[in-house]
Amino acid sequence: MRIRIIDAFTDRPFAGNPAGVCLLDEWPSAAWMQDVAAEMNLAETAFAHPLPPGDDADWALRWFTPAVEVDLCGHATLATTHALHADGLLDGPVRFATRSGVLRADVAADGRITLDFPLATVTGVPVPDGVAEAVGLPVVAAHETGSLGDLLVEVADEQAVRAADPDLTALFRLPWRGLIVTAAGAPGAGHDYVSRFFAPAVGVPEDPVTGSAHTALAPFWSARLGRPELVGLQASRRGGLVRTTVAGDRVLLAGGAVTVVDGNLQIKP
Repeated sequence: MRIRIIDAFTDRPFAGNPAGVCLLDEWPSAAWMQDVAAEMNLAETAFAHPLPPGDDADWALRWFTPAVEVDLCGHATLATTHALHADGLLDGPVRFATRSGVLRADVAADGRITLDFPLATVTGVPVPDGVAEAVGLPVVAAHETGSLGDLLVEVADEQAVRAADPDLTALFRLPWRGLIVTAAGAPGAGHDYVSRFFAPAVGVPEDPVTGSAHTALAPFWSARLGRPELVGLQASRRGGLVRTTVAGDRVLLAGGAVTVVDGNLQIKP
């Protein structure tokens, strides 16, 4: 069974966010997919299989961290689209049936992939008890992200985001999928905002580049900066750029991908 590691939201290898991608004929057991994701030990491993003609979508798609199945993953969707395109299995845009509804992706002539995801509703809340201590930095403001299930916290500036060294044990105890730490980009930096994402509760201490988090970051910063089209930098050690466009109740996330491993999985379902 073929399995790949594809770096997403990057145009060069060993950057962006690596995702496992396994294209199947049908679903194996969820326990088997979880075991494979744990063995891959990447933020997410994606599994997909084709759907019959006339269905509402073209492929069924699921995502697993090393610990759990998740409802939404941007970088592994981008990686899956890259794999399908590389195999000549796409004829125009592709529709994925997922736990978050039907998601659409498109590949441009230059290889850049654009994901069409639901926008996350961002609502300001008082800074919850224990959050600043868990982040290890003063928190300017906090925001719930609706069904996304993350807490978005704004800190003073880009330097503070880069310097964040949160208490992962404390974050694990917080009642959110993950914590998005963000600030405006430094003047002249070439990006509009910067972020990092921590999700120890789902087996991802720090995610290198998080597409799903940008469904909240995009509307948050577009409202703040007054522009629908922005560039976000996720300032993890690997780093990656996500080009975001707010379009009504949808967010378009664009970036590149590079295949770094293409091999065979020896253990069958």
